[in-house]
Amino acid sequence: MSAVLEASPPKNRKKFQRRHAPDYSQRLRCALQFAFLALNLWIGIQFVGFVRYCESGGRGLAVARPAGVEGWLPIASLMNLKLLLSTGRVPRVHPAGMFLLIAFLAISWLLRKSFCSWLCPVGTVSEYLWRLGRRILGRSWRLPRFLDIPLRSLKYILLGLFLYAVGSMSVPAIQAFLGGPYGLIDDVKMLDFFRFLSVTGAVVLAVLVVLSVLIQNFWCRYLCPYGALMGLAALPSPLRIRREASRCIDCGKCARACPALLPVDQLVSIRSAECTGCLECVAVCPAEGALQMSAPRRRHVPAWMIASAAALLFLGVCGYARWTGHWHTQFPQRVYFELVPHAREFTHP
Repeated sequence: MSAVLEASPPKNRKKFQRRHAPDYSQRLRCALQFAFLALNLWIGIQFVGFVRYCESGGRGLAVARPAGVEGWLPIASLMNLKLLLSTGRVPRVHPAGMFLLIAFLAISWLLRKSFCSWLCPVGTVSEYLWRLGRRILGRSWRLPRFLDIPLRSLKYILLGLFLYAVGSMSVPAIQAFLGGPYGLIDDVKMLDFFRFLSVTGAVVLAVLVVLSVLIQNFWCRYLCPYGALMGLAALPSPLRIRREASRCIDCGKCARACPALLPVDQLVSIRSAECTGCLECVAVCPAEGALQMSAPRRRHVPAWMIASAAALLFLGVCGYARWTGHWHTQFPQRVYFELVPHAREFTHP
């Protein structure tokens, strides 16, 4: 009795078309990151000079207060945004912070959560801390799922608390807070936290740095309420990382490269609020047209367009605030001479 051997049908194999054009997205992102980091360092240096000038009573080299420091006052910016929406008038105290918040929300809505991966100086420091850890230790640690999911919710809980606190305040209460001594120099209070760092503060910062070295994007992934707000703003964004299944060779490089630990290789479209639009997954993809940032109707959006749009939105909103005279806090210099030297005496009302 003879056995009839039937050849099994050949498996459908995807035709691999290697990507020939070099990818410059990460070089471009790195350039924008460090340009924005340098801008923030310059603002910080100028602000320290301004505080010392006020503390000296106006002796020595006169240094103007940089309005850009208000970008580091997210709670005051939220308060001012509520004032703007409630009254239709631009606030007098810390208006620059509000305009910066509007710019960053617009960037996140239009370009996904790209503020976090392309502009945010804290995000830049966090990214290079885990890269340093990976270079020294050879790896980054990933928390197990039963810890990762609850910890990821912390930043949304913190954001909810801040939004509740600001939302529950009346317009007169916000105006009284921002117009009081503490509100006028809360930027100086923030600086003093680092100038006169307590033992507890130093320990907390050291722990955060160590965890950021060991665990990829620890602060951004688990604790940053500002990033949580940008992620929510990015949910309706018209841009998406999209995977073309017919071109994908299932190598898994995109998922391994994703800083947000998203399963890019298993999805057709990335809709998660955790996606920062960093394009690292696109940069490592070897297959032509398999993965790309796309607008509606699958129109490809290159990295230079994301960088240009982010820069234009940032400069446009800040330029508008300057042009209309709503960038600087309009208070006489003598107010700062009176309040700044006594900043440590003012407590949160």
